[in-house]
Amino acid sequence: MLDHTGLVVTDLAKARRFYDAIAAALGLQTISNSEESFLFGKSKEEPIPYLWIGTTRPSYWVEGSRPGINQMHVAFRAENKAMVEAFYKAALENGGTDNGAPGPRDGVPDYYGAFVLDPDGNNIEACARGEASK
Repeated sequence: MLDHTGLVVTDLAKARRFYDAIAAALGLQTISNSEESFLFGKSKEEPIPYLWIGTTRPSYWVEGSRPGINQMHVAFRAENKAMVEAFYKAALENGGTDNGAPGPRDGVPDYYGAFVLDPDGNNIEACARGEASK
């Protein structure tokens, strides 16, 4: 199960605006943890799992890595179709780029999702599965 993952971004303020907007749409929160980063997750009371987002170069990066060079994909669970649609709208209004409008996907039963690229080109998804997708 996921504990945490992270994204390196080029502009923290632009990223924060984008992730604040999609957090609100998904019923999640962003939490400041340093001048160079913030966390995206459920809450301070339930901090794990989380997505670390910052401008600091990770110690584990291989030589030549930089933000956006290795596109990352992160999918967030949505409680229903309306939440997926709110995520998509919030993302596009706050620096995101369409990468797949809300809807079902061929070959994936009981699924309703949307894809956007964040300001650094990472593929960010929100999806509802099962009964929530109806």
